[in-house]
Amino acid sequence: MMDRTGIFAGDNPFELAQAWLAEAERQEPNDPNAIALATVDPAGLPNARMVLLKEIETAGTGGFVFYTNYDSAKGQEIAASGKAAFVMHWKSLRRQIRVRGLTEREEGPQADAYYASRSLKSRLGAWASRQSQPLASRATLMAEVAKVSALKGPNPARPPFWGGLRILPLEIEFWADGAFRLHDRFRWTRATPASEWVVERLNP
Repeated sequence: MMDRTGIFAGDNPFELAQAWLAEAERQEPNDPNAIALATVDPAGLPNARMVLLKEIETAGTGGFVFYTNYDSAKGQEIAASGKAAFVMHWKSLRRQIRVRGLTEREEGPQADAYYASRSLKSRLGAWASRQSQPLASRATLMAEVAKVSALKGPNPARPPFWGGLRILPLEIEFWADGAFRLHDRFRWTRATPASEWVVERLNP
């Protein structure tokens, strides 16, 4: 399509995102899967924070999956709006991917399997932390971790308040740095997660 060749070539934006991430994994020194996740609170005030993207799903409608405490600020804001956005930026590649879309929870075997793959300390931490809530001190948190460790043992089940969130994009933009700030930008859009993609080049 048009001059969409080289690093922008392909008919599946999720496979293209996977390819860019795989390249970043070979060059970025830390957390190449980090994304700046944006949500809005009930008053419409935006919130942004870094989280780690854990899966790029290419089959079906495709999606981007991360995991969190559903009672956290981001979890509650996503539950209220059903929408989220993120940007993934790689300085080493001089590229970024921007995503905007609808959300759904992933609370089945997929979430269980990811939770089980985490270190024991991380699994216990998920039980112990009341994410985004005020905390008296670090000692209070560590005491809660010790309490949870005694109660849950060496193989804790996934907490019911912790799991995956899937972003079903309606818009994905691939951006690459260009000489003289004449960057290359291609935006993929679809009306619904089941619709066909339309791709257009954007001015830098």
